[in-house]
Amino acid sequence: MKRITRTAVLTVGALIAALGLPSAAAHAADDLPRVDLRVLVVSDGGPAVDAIAAELEAAGTPYTEVDLTRSDRPVLDAGFLADTVDGRPRAKYQAVVLPNDNPFPVNSPEMTALAAYERTYDIPQVDAYTYARPEAGLRYPVDGGYAGGVDGVRAEVTAAGRAGPFGYLDGQVPFEDNSPTVGESYAYLSTPVAGADFTPYVEAAIPGGTGWGSLVGEYRHDGRRELVVTFVYNQHQQQFRLLARGIVDWMTGGVHLGASRNYFAVHIDDVLAADDRWDTELNCTPGDVDCPEGEGTPDPIRMLPGDVDHAASWQDERDFTLDFAYNGAGSVDHREGNGGADPLADRLIAERNRFRWINHTYTHAFLGCEQDTAVVPWRCATHADGSTKWVGRTAISDEIATNRVWGETAGLPLHNDELVTGEHSGLKVLPQQPADNPNLAPALADNGITWLASDNSRDPAQRRVGPATTVSRYPMNVFFNAGREAEQVDEYNWIYTSRAQGGSGICEDNPATTTCLPAPLDTATGYTGHIVPLETRIALGHVLANDPKPHFIHQSNLAEDRIAYPVLDGVLDGYEALFADNTPVVNLRMKDIGAELQRRAAWADALREGQVTAYRTGGTVTVEAPDGTNATVTVPTGTTLAGDAFGEAYAGRASGWTRTAGQIALSFTLPASATDGTDADGPAPDAKTPDAKTPADGPAPDTRVPAGVRDHVPYTARS
Repeated sequence: MKRITRTAVLTVGALIAALGLPSAAAHAADDLPRVDLRVLVVSDGGPAVDAIAAELEAAGTPYTEVDLTRSDRPVLDAGFLADTVDGRPRAKYQAVVLPNDNPFPVNSPEMTALAAYERTYDIPQVDAYTYARPEAGLRYPVDGGYAGGVDGVRAEVTAAGRAGPFGYLDGQVPFEDNSPTVGESYAYLSTPVAGADFTPYVEAAIPGGTGWGSLVGEYRHDGRRELVVTFVYNQHQQQFRLLARGIVDWMTGGVHLGASRNYFAVHIDDVLAADDRWDTELNCTPGDVDCPEGEGTPDPIRMLPGDVDHAASWQDERDFTLDFAYNGAGSVDHREGNGGADPLADRLIAERNRFRWINHTYTHAFLGCEQDTAVVPWRCATHADGSTKWVGRTAISDEIATNRVWGETAGLPLHNDELVTGEHSGLKVLPQQPADNPNLAPALADNGITWLASDNSRDPAQRRVGPATTVSRYPMNVFFNAGREAEQVDEYNWIYTSRAQGGSGICEDNPATTTCLPAPLDTATGYTGHIVPLETRIALGHVLANDPKPHFIHQSNLAEDRIAYPVLDGVLDGYEALFADNTPVVNLRMKDIGAELQRRAAWADALREGQVTAYRTGGTVTVEAPDGTNATVTVPTGTTLAGDAFGEAYAGRASGWTRTAGQIALSFTLPASATDGTDADGPAPDAKTPDAKTPADGPAPDTRVPAGVRDHVPYTARS
């Protein structure tokens, strides 16, 4: 159904005059305007605009941010928005993001200029968080709608939303409700004004009523298009993370620099070795450095052959591959103590092609400073002159090389340029070891290591260590020294309860980073009732944030009670319930994750330094960048580059990396559907939404914002 475009307030000639453009140049078919692939973000410091800006930045989509709270900001006039390049009219921004439908004073010339710009170049506008009112195409909430908290609400994508910008979702958009005592989300639910050309994309049932109200919808009026969002959010909340891709897709028409995927990878450390067990009486781990030497009796946890079979079957069922970081000495030692037998190693070797494998060093030795474990916590041993005693280059190299030889002898399908050191050792560890072991980089070079795992909780930024580049991994709060649920809960209580409750008091001593539990968890129910849902939510948050960094747990978590699987299943089940089949989880091995992060960093640098120029002219997208630049682009499926289909299909679009060569610009040809309007134009408004009369007035917009708002970023021209 073709929508009716309302008559513009200004004539076309007047609009062109307002923008300083010649009429013939702006509208002649043989001289189409150029639209730069850059978004204008107009911010008032609120969390909703900041969230959209963060989404653009994470995807690698350039934007310019104007801070309305600064007196020295530029004025949004015709010259700021458009000009002429080589005789061709140029729109400097492909989309506009505003804090609400009109953040300027009444009769503001800036809003007039923006409206004229949007009409002339067909530039869409996102109202990041606006009050439901007739100016935004919606009835006031007091007229049969709702204004209030929406914690725990399950919104739904309408048929129009699924056929349009939110087609990657399965239907439901659950709103977070993480605390019964804290209001986390606020919204206005309302229906379109009678006669308005308004298409709801995401709706929720109106509390106390029988109808549905719009949370996200498209309003077409006066020759302009607005995406009207009527709930407040920040960049970390799940409801925004689910909708962020669609918001960007809508505003760009599916044509923009940058790309986004949903990634999940899980590393299983210490495979073949045994992990020391938490002692619930001593509140430490005998055999490890958190117990005084000689205290307690070690009771190691080690997988059995049946655990291998379970892991392989689980992978098949989930269509997901685990990464096994192995220690060969674990098998050698086991055979020496068991008459040459090691059923676990035999089973793993027989099933070796079912898993991905990573060198985790031979004995899992600590490869940083030499540890003095006579004290708890440990400290670095020193020479007589006070200098640090470091593990030597030869010892580090032997750990890497010996484990590699063991793996090659066993026929493991290794990638010899990947390495996970034991406890990420060799890299800096605060507070005891504030610098990398200076012998680490040479040993990595000796063994051809180019990808080195690091702990994201203490070393989050990708960096170089000699020849290697780090790949930060998220530690899951499923402990290495727990094979049973009761052990996990007991240690969790020790860490996260106060001294008065029988805990360690760590949470009291570190209130900025650790929150105390209100009461100890029940050892029988605390794991499934508290820890699993929390860890699932945290990991799923990483998956939804276009973040490829892997997570890591330990082989002990696949043994005994197999406590890892409820969390992993929670992430994958939760994901499958939210996303359509065209948006699968991307499951990469470590070196591919490292390469993705490395390309992103280089792309961000190229944008920041102004080395990339990209624009759309009709059905052609041109990207110019220095020779050898890896560029990332999202386009409609069916787009070609040099005559060949471009990119990989994901979430209803095609996207990927491509390298520039010489002085030749990349020229993408969009499919006809992206130029004749059929790709962006969705179906008629959803039948659930009735017409409504326009009220005379309504309440003022709610000004509350959720907790966790980041500091405002001042005006910058971001690339």
